[in-house]
Amino acid sequence: MTLLIFLVILSVLILVHELGHFLMAKRAGILVEEFGFGLPPRLWGKKIGETVYSLNVLPIGGFVKLYGEDPVNLADSKDGTSQDRAFFNQSKRVRLGVLIAGVVMNFLLGAVLFSVIYSRLGIPTKTETVRVMDVVSSSPAAEAGIKSGEVVVAVGRKPIRSTERFIQVIDANRGKEVEITLGDGTEGKYGRIVKVMPREHPPEGEGALGVAISAIEMKQFPWWQMPMRGAVVGVKEAFAWGVTIGSGLIHMVSAWIIEGRAPADVAGPVGIFQLTGGVAQAGVLAVLQFMGVLSINLAVLNLLPLPALDGGRLAFLAVEAVTRRRIKPGIEKLIHAAGMAVLLGLMAVVTVNDVVRLTNAGSLWGLLQKAWPF
Repeated sequence: MTLLIFLVILSVLILVHELGHFLMAKRAGILVEEFGFGLPPRLWGKKIGETVYSLNVLPIGGFVKLYGEDPVNLADSKDGTSQDRAFFNQSKRVRLGVLIAGVVMNFLLGAVLFSVIYSRLGIPTKTETVRVMDVVSSSPAAEAGIKSGEVVVAVGRKPIRSTERFIQVIDANRGKEVEITLGDGTEGKYGRIVKVMPREHPPEGEGALGVAISAIEMKQFPWWQMPMRGAVVGVKEAFAWGVTIGSGLIHMVSAWIIEGRAPADVAGPVGIFQLTGGVAQAGVLAVLQFMGVLSINLAVLNLLPLPALDGGRLAFLAVEAVTRRRIKPGIEKLIHAAGMAVLLGLMAVVTVNDVVRLTNAGSLWGLLQKAWPF
């Protein structure tokens, strides 16, 4: 089941991306030679109009083949197709639209998935109720008996109506015993008072008390309002994930280049497969959220100015716009081929790291020793 879900997720993400290229190319009048589900070799194909729609052996994603996408072979074409319909011969504006369409479709897919989730779970709404979301074991909060789900009404005599106020009051009382009034969220109804001493030097990431708090609640509105409200929040969520993933990539690359430290938290297909199994156990909404994050991730990755990616082709387009000269097709093809080789090499390294991590082998040598049958 995990393998099936994994294949469906990857196929949907890639097909949606390629569908963007397909639709924009069709609109621009570019000849689309083939739109395929899965990767070759071909199992079955049917020509509808001027495009072959195919099913292929490897059930992962898909592809779109545009006439004139490879300008080296364009000059050798003798089938009578007008070269005016070739991708390579289109204006910069048209080629930009076709190249960026895949990224846009992945972003829209992520936004739609997030919209569905929020329409179902509720709309995040800021309140004046500060609720304990989690308690770290062996922390001052845990020892005082504070429980997840309780509401912080006051610290001492100071009422608490925001997370910022709660953090401010607790930080001002580090090393001192304070009384925290807790409730269940019912207005005017208090539960109990506990005494706790905030730590002066807490472990990193735990805070003085060792609690996770939030003033955000998932609010349900009338059913006819939920789709639109969900869409607004979904688009914001998609943009937020885009910024988070983009900044994370910048930090990762800078650490790799400047510090010479290889990123340890990058997952390839094997790592994503493992994550899929865990997410699938959490239910359909968790799978949809996971797919939405991966879709935004794919959109951001494809914008990287690396050969063989859409971002690499956009970089060539930018050079052409600045210099007002076309890069020779043979040179561009060679650069993309080299870029693809580098990307495949990186994918192989990431995959080996995934396997080493999952098998607890510790290193590639340890993995080889485990795999060696004698």
